[in-house]
Amino acid sequence: MADLIQVVGQDRTLEVLGIRLIGVSAENGKKLLFTIAFIAIVILLNRVLKGVLRAIVGEKLERVRFWSHQAIRLLTAGVVCVGLVSIWFNNPAQLGSAAAFVTAGLAIASQKMITAFAGYLIILRGKNFNVGDRIVMGGVRGDVIALGFMQTTIMEMGQPPGEQADAPSMWVAARQYTGRIVTVTNDKIFDTPVYNYTSRFPYIWEEMHLPIPYNADRKRAEQIILEAARRYTERMAELGEDALQELERRYMIERADLEPRVYFRLTDNWCEMTVRFIVDSHKVRDVKDRMSRDMIDGLDAAKIGIASGTYEIVGMPELQVRLSEPRQ
Repeated sequence: MADLIQVVGQDRTLEVLGIRLIGVSAENGKKLLFTIAFIAIVILLNRVLKGVLRAIVGEKLERVRFWSHQAIRLLTAGVVCVGLVSIWFNNPAQLGSAAAFVTAGLAIASQKMITAFAGYLIILRGKNFNVGDRIVMGGVRGDVIALGFMQTTIMEMGQPPGEQADAPSMWVAARQYTGRIVTVTNDKIFDTPVYNYTSRFPYIWEEMHLPIPYNADRKRAEQIILEAARRYTERMAELGEDALQELERRYMIERADLEPRVYFRLTDNWCEMTVRFIVDSHKVRDVKDRMSRDMIDGLDAAKIGIASGTYEIVGMPELQVRLSEPRQ
């Protein structure tokens, strides 16, 4: 066995069956074993830190757990990089040459990866979105469930009927989960807008449109619609005076805009009543369903119909039918 594998030369290069393996030496072999042991220890420490964090924070403080995980991942990646450089490059001049070569290669071959990682660093500032936020990114709508160095993972949701024509096509006609998990590269934040439904202000304005006949009791119809909206939408008074003042200061929101309101629009066939209200971004479909049921019941009780584009034929011109003898 000693004759098959030998260490020869001043640089102690390995020789197998008389063939010298360039670049493979006893020193490199030791470095390789040390590298494997070092990476295994770092991975073990990474899992231990995550376990300790899970025990301290628990599952409820989701955002704290998320940002702590990001810090652990960055720390682990930094330790691995520094450790590998320390093991394999003991000559500063050699390290500089290798770094320049690697940097040039990465710049040419991995532009997308570099841009995606740059996007990750920008997202870490917390200005764009956090885990749990409901966003639109790269044409994908949904809740952020994970953030990686290169990709953001989103639990996809459907689209209201007015947005069904937007790509990608949807079969769920509301802002509820479709069941698909979508990954979007982080570089999309440089190319397309990122829409955030929940950042700092977890409510959105919604609207419902009801066509009411001109000959109906419009004041009563408006009252029924407002009562349904106030019954199920967010009560701004419950936020407290301090919270309302903060909303007015930060978002330039008039307090009157926070209360449900009905707007009229005249058409050729009916009076369109649009109720505008604030609702929790995760409860839109449930709230609109309850409001719709109450509105229908209230309008039925008040004997107010909902206008439609159907037509009833009440008369026809006189028709003459001429019968001929069948041909023989």
